[in-house]
Amino acid sequence: MRWVESGDVRLALFEDGDPADPTVLLLHGYPDTHRVWDEVVARLRDRFHVVRYDVRGTGASTAPRDRRDYGLDRLMDDLCAVLDSVGKPKVHLVGHDWGSLQGWEAAGRPGVRERVASFTSVGGPGLRQTAHFVRHGRRRDVAAQLARSWYIGAFLAPVVPELAWRSLVPLLLDRRLRAEGAVPRAGHPAETLLRDGRNGLWLYRRNMRGASLRARTRSAAGEDPRVPGVPVQLVEAARDTFVTPALLASIGRWAPRLWHRKIMAGHWAHRSHPDLVAGMIAEFAAHVDGAAPSKELRRSQAGVRRGAFGDRLVVVTGAGSGIGLATARAFAAHGGEVVCADIDAEAAARAADGIAGELGGTAWAVEVDVANIDQMEDFSRNIISQYGVPDIVVNNAGIVVAGPFFDHTVDDWRRTIDVNLWGVIHGCRLFGAAMAERGEGGHIVNVASLAAFAPSRLLPAYSVSKAAVKMLSDCLGAELAEHGIGVSAVCPGFVSTPIARHATYVGQDRREEAVRGLAWRRYPPERVAAHILRAVHRNQAVVPINLEGKMGYALSRISPRAMRGLARRG
Repeated sequence: MRWVESGDVRLALFEDGDPADPTVLLLHGYPDTHRVWDEVVARLRDRFHVVRYDVRGTGASTAPRDRRDYGLDRLMDDLCAVLDSVGKPKVHLVGHDWGSLQGWEAAGRPGVRERVASFTSVGGPGLRQTAHFVRHGRRRDVAAQLARSWYIGAFLAPVVPELAWRSLVPLLLDRRLRAEGAVPRAGHPAETLLRDGRNGLWLYRRNMRGASLRARTRSAAGEDPRVPGVPVQLVEAARDTFVTPALLASIGRWAPRLWHRKIMAGHWAHRSHPDLVAGMIAEFAAHVDGAAPSKELRRSQAGVRRGAFGDRLVVVTGAGSGIGLATARAFAAHGGEVVCADIDAEAAARAADGIAGELGGTAWAVEVDVANIDQMEDFSRNIISQYGVPDIVVNNAGIVVAGPFFDHTVDDWRRTIDVNLWGVIHGCRLFGAAMAERGEGGHIVNVASLAAFAPSRLLPAYSVSKAAVKMLSDCLGAELAEHGIGVSAVCPGFVSTPIARHATYVGQDRREEAVRGLAWRRYPPERVAAHILRAVHRNQAVVPINLEGKMGYALSRISPRAMRGLARRG
């Protein structure tokens, strides 16, 4: 530790790593100290010169004699004093909570922003951006944010907040940290917590008492919310109880060079998910310094995406024809980069070539048998190493064996279960694990069928496999929700695809009858694909499709006996 003088305040400065390396300056929030960054520092110091300091009035730093000296002007003076002490022309700035507010101010303030190589915000926008949102945002979005920021009004009250810090607040803070997986440990919360909490109230009292006035005078001198020239990485903690997604989404217009990333974590993401946060900081700083961006970083750049699924990596099995082909093309048409996987290599190649040639999209063809665990493990490993972790996986590949139960052989059952159920299990297990480890969310779509809840005397193996897919989706959705990964079971009724022609028929040959029936239905697979895209966008759990699909799903819930009666009638 060493000291930095800033006016009447002495700031405690801490450094790790080699000073010859690029410098990352970490700003802590309220009511934390520099120790909140310990886990992140341990992961950065081998590559960066990491600098931290306790904000005035916290930790080892002294408090100003005048409580009015907690305004942003004084905080910027402190930051500049630290920058002068470090002696680097530019640093990579990282802020959390109140540190993030300081970072936004620095990135937008002339005389300071020139010294910022990049800024990573973990926790939200600055006061200027928030003021504009309050003034111009949709009423519902603004009301939601104000409801989450209720504590600010409480902190502005006299005396009561100081009393609360002596009794209730430390207990609430401990509970909040444990709920987020940021279990209290030595150094966080700091031993100076009670003093830091009381001193830090003046951050709110000096900077936020006129917040509504700022909203009304948003265009006044010194209130420009833009951050020109500074590359900004916004790390959105999806479970942050203090900041709404709508407020964070409003930032893009103020940062011309913005990368917006999301992690499935709470407010103290750098404590609960230090590997992810440190990785994002390092990756962004390295890119700003000239390194090629990772696939994940490239996809997060605002203004680069095209379409609703712009640059998302989508894996579709059974993409050679039918619903799989239509789904692959639909995602590509909306900007997705698609891996077209199929057991038929030529069909997969035609699908990928069609996306590239007709839609101008990006697609790759891969041959894989989803029922073969060795092939699926190689497939998933190769996709992740070459293209990155998928954002969306559509487990669509399936086969049909049609005929009475006693005409099904053991091999018929085994092949149906292997493809229709085990193929889905393999896709969910291999790609889902990678999504969860990445920590940035995602979506899995499992294509089931009306047969999942509508019994049929002619489709016993198929119906059993699809019913299992639906239940698997329900179970997996419950488990992966905490990772921000949605799971949808898509259950179409009769769709006009080649599946009837490619099916295996046992007992009586009904091929031509089935082909004519699906053709007569005139429900194209493109409409199913539209439902799949909507399911991902809305995070729908069960998606019955077309009239018979919706009627069958409703009737199975209202009267299973009626469904069994219909099955007996064929």
